[in-house]
Amino acid sequence: MAQLSVNVNKIATLRNTRNLDLPSVIRACRTSLDAGAHGITVHPRPDQRHIRPQDVRDIANLLRSDYPDAEFNIEGNPFDQYMHFAADVRPAQCTLVPDTRDVPTSNTGWDLTPENSERLLPVLRTLKSYGCRVSLFLNPDLAQVERVAKLGADRIELYTEPYAAAFARGDARAADAYVAAANRADQLGLGVNAGHDLNLENLPPLVARIPFLAEVSIGHALIADALELGLSETVRRYAQAAKSLK
Repeated sequence: MAQLSVNVNKIATLRNTRNLDLPSVIRACRTSLDAGAHGITVHPRPDQRHIRPQDVRDIANLLRSDYPDAEFNIEGNPFDQYMHFAADVRPAQCTLVPDTRDVPTSNTGWDLTPENSERLLPVLRTLKSYGCRVSLFLNPDLAQVERVAKLGADRIELYTEPYAAAFARGDARAADAYVAAANRADQLGLGVNAGHDLNLENLPPLVARIPFLAEVSIGHALIADALELGLSETVRRYAQAAKSLK
């Protein structure tokens, strides 16, 4: 049964269209955690298109003071203005994503060539010295899973946009590659997270196929549903869907 981490990037995107703290990222975090979310995810980007450095600090302070059992997950490319966030606030989890500045959203997992692995190794050591769990954003590729294990990360986060697209087409085998990758990761002692384009329809079947899934981070669909259902009710439904094995 997976735990839910709410990605509040889209709350910040809307707020940034005005010079106001409206909607409030901190209030959205409180509402989400009070409604049953296990943690909060942010993905601060160098262009500050949504989450800003002050948001990261404010969320960290909120969790430390009012929600000490909640998890803070900071996503980002460790080679592009990311590491200082981990150094400053020491989140529970650092999810490393190979996104470039020109992409509108994360669109692929790591290609752990020997060169990339060599670059990532000191990053992992530094993050672990901060007390952070390290997860690598990954396509459902067995060879890449093997390389993550050798590198010494703690978890993988499966990039689920292709799964979501295949599920929407009615592909009965949409989850097969993800199940295989998750099973191999589990055999190698890696935790398994998942994220990207997950929603109330495609999440329960994935959880059913990967019952040891540790965490899902969801933002876009969750915030879209909240426009109709309200944030508290939406988080409650997603938290339940993440735990559903039916």
